[in-house]
Parts: sequence; structure tokens; C-alpha cells
Amino acid sequence: MNSIIINDKEIFPSKVVCIGRNYIEHIKELNNETPEKPVFFFKPNSSISNKLIFPKDYESCHYEAEISFLIEENKITAVAFGLDLTLREVQSELKKKGLPWERAKAFNNSAVFSHFVSFNGDISKLEVELSINGELRQKGGVELMIYKPNQIIEELLSFSSFEDGDILMTGTPKGVGEFKPKDVFIGKIIYENEILCEQRFDVL
Repeated sequence: MNSIIINDKEIFPSKVVCIGRNYIEHIKELNNETPEKPVFFFKPNSSISNKLIFPKDYESCHYEAEISFLIEENKITAVAFGLDLTLREVQSELKKKGLPWERAKAFNNSAVFSHFVSFNGDISKLEVELSINGELRQKGGVELMIYKPNQIIEELLSFSSFEDGDILMTGTPKGVGEFKPKDVFIGKIIYENEILCEQRFDVL
């Protein structure tokens, strides 16, 4: 099974719980409707990676930077920078046909994470930031989310469950787009204007 790292310890999540359409400006940039309830989708353990690998056999792939949390005993215990990779053209075709998104969202190496950092502070003060090749592409925080992390956890528990060590990805702010092999990503999680974690990813 694939793993994540927190405090030099290896953890094997059973799944990644993801939220779509959780930032108003991102909803607008993709011309989607604002949901009345959180939009959930899951990524399997096989999607988890600490390397940013462009999916072979595809010409286009989109990045989506997200504040990502480690869940233990149904509570947030750590935070990391995460990337939800999306085959946007595939997703658009599936949506047109009313079909599930797994082919566009749940492929191998489609959930990319930095190391995780233990966290017990004020969740509302967290921000995510992504630069690609030295250019700021995405920046947004919990205050801009439609559904806050603890609301998402409560909603998930109304119909499913977390295993200890599972990951919650909380949606992406505006600024998503295509990337290419050899691009250089710098992902940051910021807390009260200080960098909580930062990681470089060279696209393979």
C-alpha cells in the first residue's frame, strides 16, 4: 500500500476523501453550479503519491492545490499540502453523460502530498499556496470555503466513515490549470502568515 509521512513516521491511509466545488471562485471558473450539499468523491490508496508524475497516455492534466488533513478518531490531527490531479477533458465527457468521475480523478498517483505536520491550531486560519515555475497560481484559505473542514467531517460521518490515517482534501481555490513534465511546483500551507509546511515537486 502507498503511504504518507508525518513526523518521520509512515502511515498507510485506506482512502482519500475529497470535496468538489468548495470555493465560489473555482466554481465560477469551471462554469459549475454551486452545490446545495458537499460534493464527495473518494480516491483509493493507489492514488496516493509523494511524487508529481504526469499521467502517461494523456496530453492534458490539471492541478488543483488543496489544504489536506490527516484524520484520526474522526478528528483533524495533521495538515499537508495536497494536489488533486484531474483529467479535465475526461471529466467533462463523463459529466456530460452523467457518469462517475473515477477515470478522471482516481487514477494512480492522482493524490500528491507533501509531508504532514501535526496541527491543533485554529483551522480557520490555514491557507494553501501554489507557485509553478516561480509564478503564483493559487492562493486561498479556509475562510473562503463554502463548507468548512469540520462540517465536511460531520457530513461524511452521516453516511460513511473514516479509518484512522485517512486523508481529507477540502477543495481547491481558483487558478487551476494545465501543467507539463519538467514544471517545478512549490506548495505551501500557511498558518497566521507563517509557512507551516513547504515542498517542491519536480514534474516527472
